[in-house]
Amino acid sequence: MRTLVIIPTYNERENVGSIVGRVRASAPDADVLVVDDGSPDGTGELADALAATDANVRVLHRGGKDGLGAAYRAGMQLAIDAGYEAIVEMDADGSHQPEQLPRLLDALRSLGRPDGADVVLGSRWVEGGGVVNWPARRRLISRGGSAYSRIALGLPVRDVTGGYRAFTADALRRLHFDRTESQGYCFQIDMTRRAYDAGLSIVEVPITFVERERGASKMGGGIVVEAMLRVTLWGVTGLPRRFRKRPAPAEVEAPRPA
Repeated sequence: MRTLVIIPTYNERENVGSIVGRVRASAPDADVLVVDDGSPDGTGELADALAATDANVRVLHRGGKDGLGAAYRAGMQLAIDAGYEAIVEMDADGSHQPEQLPRLLDALRSLGRPDGADVVLGSRWVEGGGVVNWPARRRLISRGGSAYSRIALGLPVRDVTGGYRAFTADALRRLHFDRTESQGYCFQIDMTRRAYDAGLSIVEVPITFVERERGASKMGGGIVVEAMLRVTLWGVTGLPRRFRKRPAPAEVEAPRPA
């Protein structure tokens, strides 16, 4: 499948070169789209330099910092307009390991269906998944937020908030990604509930999330508040949906050491 890896950036000059290079090495047939929100540290200019030397790298410059959700929506629309068949979400800071990308793409193609799964979630909280260099408090917040979203929305998904994901282009159209409004990481929750409500086939693939080594995290209190408010509202207004029976997402086992 023609694959586009979307990497949103804001002040990621220290990381963008490394992450793009690792994606190109791990999935040579995939193209990369850096979506830069007008980074004042020169991230966009560095991404342009990468694109100038690699035809598989593209850059989308946006006017200013408008949130993760808006960046992904812009990238997804470009991907669909350009005819890509598989679209991947990936953070720019190295926390999502490009070396695990083939695992997500394989699940998108297989899982007992001729055309593969519709949505693949890179999951930290299924067997074989995990996190590296996270303090106990960070683990508690992440697992607690995912659990709250799962219960409030009736989603049989272990990692609701993770941001390492792969979609078919048809899946993005069917879940109406362009109608999402969340700007922070709540965008990931919104996409998960929309995929489930649309009856798409979802599979969770174990990944290892590695805490960034360079640069500053974009996670702030406002992002957490947005997620809590939106999830609570969706949970209350979507109660009838929770009583409709649908098959639970599958899980893919992590590869065993040779």
